[in-house]
Amino acid sequence: MTEHTILAGCLNNDAVAQRELYNRYSPKMLSVCYRFAQNREDAEDMLQEGFIRVFTQIHSFRNSGSFEGWVRRIIVHTCINFLKKHKKFNESLDLAYVANMQVKEETMPSIMFARQVIECIRLLPAGYRTVLNLYAIDGYSHKEIAGMLDIEESTSRSQYTRAKTMLEAILVKKRIIEKPGEIFTWVTAMQ
Repeated sequence: MTEHTILAGCLNNDAVAQRELYNRYSPKMLSVCYRFAQNREDAEDMLQEGFIRVFTQIHSFRNSGSFEGWVRRIIVHTCINFLKKHKKFNESLDLAYVANMQVKEETMPSIMFARQVIECIRLLPAGYRTVLNLYAIDGYSHKEIAGMLDIEESTSRSQYTRAKTMLEAILVKKRIIEKPGEIFTWVTAMQ
């Protein structure tokens, strides 16, 4: 099925089209959920809630920009709302699902590095981790993040700066990188 056919079917509540949309985008969106989730079950709940929102809001997609980007924005907002609602900010990660993260260079060392970086991101306090994910990986502006998290734009900026400094210190301490400054060139490649 083409994306256009899937969209048309979903607009008509066609179960086959909805299943195809879910099958096509759920692996990538699950990796997004894992960056925010406390555990596997929470990530799957976020994904489920996110796709319910996708199906109920699909009529609002205006064919301007990428459909995948539109789905991703809904999933990210769903993750944030889930965290706010359930106040789940504990640190854990099922690394079996990190393989779904998109890495531009598909070598074994880069995949291992991705897992190590994600593991270290999970060590950050929840506020730092959330702002880092939204700004450095998802590409939201500090103004957008402030609106999503109900914080001041300056708070988003300072949380990001502190997150970056803390993450670099963790990575140096764990000998994943040699010196601060190396990681954020690589993290933006994960987008």
